[in-house]
Formats: sequence, structure tokens, C-alpha cells
Amino acid sequence: MAPGDTGRPVRNGPAVIDCGGRPLDLTRPRLMGVLNLTPDSFSDGGRFMARESAVEQAFLMVEEGAAIIDVGGESTRPGAEAVSAEEELERVMPVLEVLCRELPVPVSVDTSKPQVMEAAAGVGAGMINDVYALRAPGALEAAAATGLPVCLMHMQGEPRTMQRSPGYRDVCSDVMAFLGERVAAATAAGIDRRRLLLDPGFGFGKTVEHNYRLLAELGRIVAMGLPVLVGMSRKSMIGAVLDHAPVDRRLFGSLAAAVVAARAGARLIRVHDVGATAEAMAVVQAVLAEAGESG
Repeated sequence: MAPGDTGRPVRNGPAVIDCGGRPLDLTRPRLMGVLNLTPDSFSDGGRFMARESAVEQAFLMVEEGAAIIDVGGESTRPGAEAVSAEEELERVMPVLEVLCRELPVPVSVDTSKPQVMEAAAGVGAGMINDVYALRAPGALEAAAATGLPVCLMHMQGEPRTMQRSPGYRDVCSDVMAFLGERVAAATAAGIDRRRLLLDPGFGFGKTVEHNYRLLAELGRIVAMGLPVLVGMSRKSMIGAVLDHAPVDRRLFGSLAAAVVAARAGARLIRVHDVGATAEAMAVVQAVLAEAGESG
């Protein structure tokens, strides 16, 4: 049995991460609220394109229990088309400028583009969340220059092609090897290891079976010693085991996946439905506290 698969989770990484001057307490599982400023995201594409509605949604998620808000301007759903840096900046910067100034929690920017990383850091973003794990030209240098925490995610292929025929020798071992390589590249570029988080990339170049194997063995990734972020909210891996339920009927399955991940030691749970997931995490925290596994 792999470490952390069942039983006591492994404590991973620093208890508190400095997100551009705002602390993110990871002594227990925390929620990252998803804010997509895109017309084509799989779950809520187009709902928050207007700055006013995006800001309102961010404040609502904080009120419901989000410890950090993740703002993205480019869809990374399977088959999504790429957008230019200029278009991504036009989408995210007006919202980031408001949220970084007014929200009481840190704001993360979901991007792989160096220009967007730098611009977001310039207005007060507190974290970089990169699905390409800083593999784009100039991304390592840009992320290092911001001094911000960075989440490195595993993805096989790219959004436009990643779901065509993903394959692994052993999905968890392969994901761990990739993440270890990206951690080494990031630290070599001058990014302090204590500022790194890991995301196994559920749904990014993985079959349903790959996703559930990763979730079953998530404790192995937690045991790598860095805070683990997971994003399974409303994804097709949830619908696939619910008789192919559509996106708007995946809440309960998403809650179950979040609980499993948190119990395995994940410290950030990226979700659309913050209020419901916060209630689930309150139960998880009560169990962890009684078992002496919190903090």
C-alpha cells in the first residue's frame, strides 16, 4: 500500500504560504474558488465575462469559504483553442486590479504566459497557477522574478489534443516523475522550493481510469513533501461514474472526490461550488482533528 493511500495523511510543505504579502494557511484543507473569465470554459463559460459579475462572484465565493480565488482568462478544457497574451490580459487584468485591491484573501492567476504572470504580479496577484508547469518559453524566469508561489500541474500533451489517446506505464509514478522534474527546473531557476505546490492534473491527458487511479494513490504525491492542489470539480471524471451526468448534476460526486482528496492530504481543493464544499470540508476537519492529524 502506498504511503497515505488510506489512514493517516502525510503532512506536506509549509503550514503557511506567503502569497504576495497575504498569508494562505494550509494547516488544514482550504478551498480555491474558480473564476473563469472565458466564453468557453466547460462549466461556466461566459457567465463572468463582465467585470461586475466577476467581482460579485469572487466576493460571494469568499463569503462562502474560499481561502483564495483563482482567476483565469484562457479555457483549458479538452479541445479548447489557444488565445493570445493580449486577449488574455484584456480579460483578466480589469478583474485582477479590483480583486487584488479589495478582496480579503489572496488572488491566484491561472495562466501559462510569462506576460500575464508579470502583469498579474504587478497589480498584487498572490500566486501563479500554471497548467503547463512553467514549460512555456520564459515562464520559469518570469515566475522566479515575481517571487510568488507557483502551482506546477501535470498535463500529458496540451488542451487541444490531451484527451485523444492518453497512455502511461503507471499513471501515478509517471505523474510523480514529471512533477519532480518540474520542481527541479523551478528551483534551478531560483524559485524557492517552499513556494511550490503540486497538482496531479485530474482530467488533463488522462482517461477516467487514470483519474481514479491517481485519486486512489494521491497519498503518494502528498508524500513528495509539497502542498498538493487538486481540481476535480464538475469534471467529466465525475460525470462518467454518475451515468454520464451533465455538468449541472455533478455536485454530489464532486463533493465526494473533494472529501477523498482532503482525507488523503490535499491542502487546496479547487472548486466551483464553494459553499457546499466548505460544509463537506468542515466534516473532514472534524475527523482530522479527532484523529490528531490536523495542522
